[in-house]
Amino acid sequence: MKFWKQILQKLKENKKVCLLTVVQHYGSSPGRKGFKMFVSEDDFIYGSIGGGIMEFNLIEEAKILLKQKTQSICIKKQIHKGKIEQGSGMICSGEQTVVFHPLCNQNILLIERIVTSLGNNKKGVLTLSSNAIKFEQNLMNSKYQFDLYDFENWCFKEQLGNAETIYIVGGGHVGLAVSKLFNMLNFYVVVFDDRDNLNTFEDNEFANEKHTINYSKISEYIPPGSDSYVAIMTNKYTDDKLVLSTLIENQYRFLGVLGSKAKLETMYKVLEEQDGISREKLSKIKAPIGVPISSQTPEEIAVSIAAQIIEIKNRV
Repeated sequence: MKFWKQILQKLKENKKVCLLTVVQHYGSSPGRKGFKMFVSEDDFIYGSIGGGIMEFNLIEEAKILLKQKTQSICIKKQIHKGKIEQGSGMICSGEQTVVFHPLCNQNILLIERIVTSLGNNKKGVLTLSSNAIKFEQNLMNSKYQFDLYDFENWCFKEQLGNAETIYIVGGGHVGLAVSKLFNMLNFYVVVFDDRDNLNTFEDNEFANEKHTINYSKISEYIPPGSDSYVAIMTNKYTDDKLVLSTLIENQYRFLGVLGSKAKLETMYKVLEEQDGISREKLSKIKAPIGVPISSQTPEEIAVSIAAQIIEIKNRV
């Protein structure tokens, strides 16, 4: 959402903007489908379409486009194989196709709709074509769709919205650090705690939602689904156990618990013997949560959790 907010700010300043979007890629192209950046006429740049000399050259082309009296939508193919026709100047192999889409203050309402939709955790479809840009509040069966008939007749559609939501159960120091990092990773961040007047919870400006609840009702707040990621990190062993036992029967893309191996083994034993939860189900829980990088600080723990969840999210 920050990306679109930045565009909106420039348009409201009456600055023209060129939106660059990767609509197709092959091989080991540094720019992947959906990568975006924009260049404004005051030379402000935000985002990335892959970096390197290729990106530098396309930025310069966008600046030239913005200086023209009439800005037209255009599309450009970049082949990363050195000095060849349509070559990007890069040698990493692969190729990508980039769309240049000029925007001006007449597009403010459109960008406002995108910002509002994303701010409300709603999904919509962005359509870029050879003659228009649109945003509609509906859904697609896939993240992207690109139809290229020729370079004068094409259409790219992208499902916008926070497809992935991370539910952080525990609003302490680690919860705050995890919120900040996943906010940067464009997850929709929801944080829960059962304590009143907790400073790390109250001061958490990175969460999209914050709820003070009774942990026994946690399942009412976290819907199952392939886009739901749950990280349990309460301040008590008993609360971790309560939350896990409440959620374990539901299907999530990720369900993990923060804690030492000794603590978690004790918890598993109790859940198995007293709650009747099978060891097979318990073995599917990511615990201890995060990749083993000897993390110690809340920020390091957040990085380890993010690495683990990113690997699962991007797994084909």
